[in-house]
Amino acid sequence: MTEQGTNGAKPEPIEKVSIIVSKGSLEGIYPGLIMANGARMEGIEANVFFTFFGLDAINKAKNEHVKAATVGNPGLHLATWAGAVPGVSALVTRKLAGEMEKLDIPPIPEFVEMISDSGGALYACKASVDLFGLSEDDFIPQVEDVITVGEFYEMAAGGQIIFT
Repeated sequence: MTEQGTNGAKPEPIEKVSIIVSKGSLEGIYPGLIMANGARMEGIEANVFFTFFGLDAINKAKNEHVKAATVGNPGLHLATWAGAVPGVSALVTRKLAGEMEKLDIPPIPEFVEMISDSGGALYACKASVDLFGLSEDDFIPQVEDVITVGEFYEMAAGGQIIFT
């Protein structure tokens, strides 16, 4: 079965995606990484732009210590109630990490490296880097550059922008 656009023509294939990762929790970072990896596996150009707390995914000091957000996360149901209790976030994070390992989903540092090795480009947002007092030295070597939003839009031209 083939899909057709509104005018009856087959839609053009996606050739490029630019993914924005703005959240610094497991459930905020992984969707962007999964989409970028999936794009690369399909031969689609992928650029990943990390901004605000999403920078934790590429920050050398933080990318191995990202936790699940329990407070205010309606998807966690009962854990949201208990989310403020000390240790609940760590418990939920361990549970999610175990489930992801069973599904062969790599930890964030390894996943980011895989995307870079497959040709995906990783960028840090200059405004966020400046806001948090970071420098290029704070990031993993796979980060290609610290760029402005304008530079991101130039790079994204002609492709799809996905905000996770």
